[in-house]
Amino acid sequence: MYIPKLLIVLGSPNTPNGQLGQIALDRVNYCFHLFEQEPKPILCTGGFGNHFNLSPWPHAELLKNKLLQLGVNDDYFLPLALSANTVEDATKSLAILQNYAVATLQIITSNYHLERVKLIFDIILSSWDREYFGVEHVADLPELASLMAHEQKAIAQIKNNGLYY
Repeated sequence: MYIPKLLIVLGSPNTPNGQLGQIALDRVNYCFHLFEQEPKPILCTGGFGNHFNLSPWPHAELLKNKLLQLGVNDDYFLPLALSANTVEDATKSLAILQNYAVATLQIITSNYHLERVKLIFDIILSSWDREYFGVEHVADLPELASLMAHEQKAIAQIKNNGLYY
């Protein structure tokens, strides 16, 4: 089955009881906005990790459940990419995407995360055309400054040492 465009929504922290954080909600809502404009398959990322998900449910399942609540039919979802970090978002997505004839990936993350996502996904998912969407977070997020600092450090490591996966 040929898929002209496919949405990939990257995860971010949720609470231990499975509530999506504001960053994840902003990303999933933007995914739904793009889906409403033009329905297309969706790949949700995120598994478990001390830094983002200590709940009993994979983060990707929480994203999918929110999209189902918003009205996306279950038939639109590809298997979940149960990743623990951004590199795994790409590598686990790659393992799934190799089973489909997809032309263009529409990758949704946050604006502060966009540069690193492009560095990683341009290498690992180079076989596909890629469009990137960096969601702006309008809510006051106290963790944003530390996330931005983490991004700059991670980007510098990739640029200085290359990408290992």
